[in-house]
Amino acid sequence: MSAERAALAMTSVPEFWQLSATDLATAYRDGATTPEAVLQATLDRIEAVNPRVNAIITLDADGARHAARVSTQRWRAGQPLGRLDGVPITVKDNILVRGLRATWGSRLYADFVPEADEAPVARLREAGAVILGKTNVPEFTLHGYTDNLLFGPTRNPWALALTPGGSSGGAVAAAATGMGAIAIGTDGGGSIRRPAAHTGLVGFKPSRDTVPRAGGFPAILHDFEVVGPIARCVDDIVVATWVMAGPKWREQSAAPNVARRILYIPTFSNAPVDPAIASSVADIASDLARLGHQVEQDDHFALAEPIADIWPVISQAGLAWLMTQHGEPHDLIGPAIAEMAANGQRYSASDYVNALDVVRKVARDFDALFETFDLLLTPATAAMPWPAELSHPDVIAGKRVGPRGHAVFTPFANALGLPAISLPARSWPQNMPIGFQLVANRNGDAALLSFAREYEAHMQPFRWPPVTQL
Repeated sequence: MSAERAALAMTSVPEFWQLSATDLATAYRDGATTPEAVLQATLDRIEAVNPRVNAIITLDADGARHAARVSTQRWRAGQPLGRLDGVPITVKDNILVRGLRATWGSRLYADFVPEADEAPVARLREAGAVILGKTNVPEFTLHGYTDNLLFGPTRNPWALALTPGGSSGGAVAAAATGMGAIAIGTDGGGSIRRPAAHTGLVGFKPSRDTVPRAGGFPAILHDFEVVGPIARCVDDIVVATWVMAGPKWREQSAAPNVARRILYIPTFSNAPVDPAIASSVADIASDLARLGHQVEQDDHFALAEPIADIWPVISQAGLAWLMTQHGEPHDLIGPAIAEMAANGQRYSASDYVNALDVVRKVARDFDALFETFDLLLTPATAAMPWPAELSHPDVIAGKRVGPRGHAVFTPFANALGLPAISLPARSWPQNMPIGFQLVANRNGDAALLSFAREYEAHMQPFRWPPVTQL
């Protein structure tokens, strides 16, 4: 038994499946373990845990074994392809992976197997990442929970009766339980950041066009949806983004570690926020002030309100367009999606162009805001997790809310193309994960991640959910 493996046998030291991508690269370099050994440990975890949370819905064990074998050979020869070589990852089921079924959570694509990788997957594969399989999503990734008619609900590993959120619910459930060091997701209105907050993870939404998306499913959220990573630490977010963004990332530079001007926004337009979340995020604002940052609070923030108003136009009209490409296949889609598509048909071209014009006007307002502030601090989500089979909570902080009531803090970053990250808060009053969001100006991805990595040193270490204790 190697010294590394002997150390891992101690209860205070993680098993191979618990190691971050950054730690795995170090272990491979030092000869403490191999990609093949780590993959086997991860496959064992998947076998033990996945039936309970339903995160991975297509597993490619043979393909992963081949990738791990050749990665092991590269590391032994001292010729790794980079820091992700041999690192096991999962890919969300609305991102195309060569030879693996891509259903988009819909019976409409139940048998679709792409012949080529989508652009970010191609870059991950070229970097030597070991692709484990695909993670569960809601149909067409248009809901904030994760359930569909093909695979059923994904469950939150902190409380199996509850949802991990969505649409990257399968991705976060995989990463939070050790079924891959990094999960690759998409974020069209908060679909990375909110689920990350619900499971104690780090979730990053890059700026628009930072990560290319050539060769994927049709775009139904205009250019609002981006590919981004989910992980248990910021370092892994950085390396995954570096690989997927390629030259675009290298054009950016991180800001120096100096005091930032931060606008703390407890809520948007008086929207209700769960008291536990409000308390935890207020603690973050206080922490940042104690660390020397200039924190200003705005209790009456309304700049993002127009984005909420036009969101149904973009999402529902985009879905209606997609359905016309398939001859109105209402027998293959769920009732909620059919209703959204019907609503989308009622919008005119003028409605759609007006929605885009609203986005442009709001973008100007935020450009002015970022002349005064470097970062915006908000809750990542307004609600704690709710029952896994329900699409959304009806009540938050004692007030009735609609389907997007839990999601008020995230869509503006998508519409405006801003980088945003969800980080786990230090205090969880209900012993369930709570996250906070930081948003930077366009193309400030590197500076945002630099700040997140700096602040991570003041956060609690990643906490494993109860379902992992098997």
